[in-house]
Amino acid sequence: MIIGTAWLFDAADVALLSFIMPLLKKEWFLTDGQIGLVSSITTVGMMIGAILFGYLADKFGKKNIIIITLLLFSISNLVLALTQNLPQFLLVRFLTGIGLGGELPVATTIIADSFSGHRRSRMLILVDSFWAIGWIVASLLAFLFMPLYGWRPTVIITSVMALYTLVIRRHLPEQTNIKNEKLNLRVAMNQIWSKDFRRATLCLSILWFVIMFAYYGMFLWLPSVLIKRGFSIVHSFGYTLIMSFAQLPGYFLAAYLMGKISRKKVLAIYLVGTIIGAFLFGTAQSVWLVVLSSCLLSFFTLGAWGIMIALTPTQYPLEIRGVGIGFTQSIGRIGATIGPYLIGLSLGLGINVTTIFSYFVVSLIIGILVLVFGMVDRDQK
Repeated sequence: MIIGTAWLFDAADVALLSFIMPLLKKEWFLTDGQIGLVSSITTVGMMIGAILFGYLADKFGKKNIIIITLLLFSISNLVLALTQNLPQFLLVRFLTGIGLGGELPVATTIIADSFSGHRRSRMLILVDSFWAIGWIVASLLAFLFMPLYGWRPTVIITSVMALYTLVIRRHLPEQTNIKNEKLNLRVAMNQIWSKDFRRATLCLSILWFVIMFAYYGMFLWLPSVLIKRGFSIVHSFGYTLIMSFAQLPGYFLAAYLMGKISRKKVLAIYLVGTIIGAFLFGTAQSVWLVVLSSCLLSFFTLGAWGIMIALTPTQYPLEIRGVGIGFTQSIGRIGATIGPYLIGLSLGLGINVTTIFSYFVVSLIIGILVLVFGMVDRDQK
């Protein structure tokens, strides 16, 4: 519950950005390319934060580091409300991203260290399901609070996470503060690329790249894409909630399947489901198909993310787990950076939505091939 709540705040921040982007475009007269940069700069920060804080968590203790990442994220959101132009906004979002990117691998490692076997996989997916609750919270804020008070007071609300660090400091078990002060980043990086872990590191990096490329590319731009296609339903509170709630059963089914069939098979099923959702969304010409395909995307894309959260930590031993998770997720952040910017650029060039969504279909097919023919699940041996 403690780690899940921290995850919830992270998700609410990412989700709120997708609602704020159209407002920024109008307020500051931004182009589609500039809006793409707004969404991408956060993930650049997350890429740096994942490697940096993943290493620091192994070195100085996970409890200490997760508190630092949450404080950085919270204070940055407080400052974000004071920004007056695009360069200021980009700088603060970059710092916010460092905190966000650092928190996720550290939180994953804490759960992975606390459980074992199939129970660990289920717990990791269930913790990740708080991401969906964060989207629901963001939807409530975007539709009920933001229209009355604006985006600046709304982001200030997310800064209350600073107070939640007091709960973490008091209630997280001290075993999460195990330190390895002799750990050297270069040595740890050499270990995850040694012959014992090279294959896992390469395959996990590609899979994280594909999943984050698809997730951030599609979800941060969904409202803007739907508006461009003339679907006024995107302004509907009900539509946004349906999409958010569709994520939860995706997580729960994935958690249930842990131990029933191999994680590789579960992930392959979810990646295929994401392809179907992306194809249907890219070709949808009616409101009902837009809603159905959006729900499929939410169900399968977030479920696939949860399975990756369960798969990644188990591929590395305890002493380099933070670095392994942080590095592979940081490669994923490259995809998360490219995805939103590529959509903004493509829309600016007049490329149609169907063609744009084919980018994601192709990348997901590559991900399935890497999973099936390259990935060896150590925990399932």
